[in-house]
Amino acid sequence: MNLEKEILKEHSKAQTLRIVRYIGHDAERFAELVSLFLKGPYRLTQRSAWPLSICVEHYPELVKPHLKKLIKNLRQPSLHNAVKRNTMRLLQFVNIPKGLHGEVVSLCFDYLQDNKEAIAVRAFSMTVLANIVQTNPELKRELALVLEDIMPYGSAGLISRARKTLKQIKHTNPISA
Repeated sequence: MNLEKEILKEHSKAQTLRIVRYIGHDAERFAELVSLFLKGPYRLTQRSAWPLSICVEHYPELVKPHLKKLIKNLRQPSLHNAVKRNTMRLLQFVNIPKGLHGEVVSLCFDYLQDNKEAIAVRAFSMTVLANIVQTNPELKRELALVLEDIMPYGSAGLISRARKTLKQIKHTNPISA
């Protein structure tokens, strides 16, 4: 399969699932998908984002060698919403290495506190942060404060995710002072 050609052929759920089945748990095919996602142009990046996140949901180990590049890519100016949304979505399914926690936490808090950011990006950021709090409980208080601040002004979906996230992190033991 010519992956680039197939990605550009059409943008549909059926086509996305065909691409995901083709890649399966094959690390080389997945690496090609990541390469297409990162290289662009815009349409190629946008259309490869969806299958990328689904592949990671099914086979999270595939993304490990590419995490640093994907996270660095989130700092690009004028990044398309689909790129941010699907990258944050895939990060929900991954045990992020401690060495990348600082950068990911910073990105997530930036997205979460930006009222102009897409709701899905903000919601996925909450989940990524909640997952990181499981191994870094010292972030629990900060995350809870930010969630409580955005709840009065958030959309129904954002409020719902914030409530679930608060409930999830409530059971995380804070670091003793």
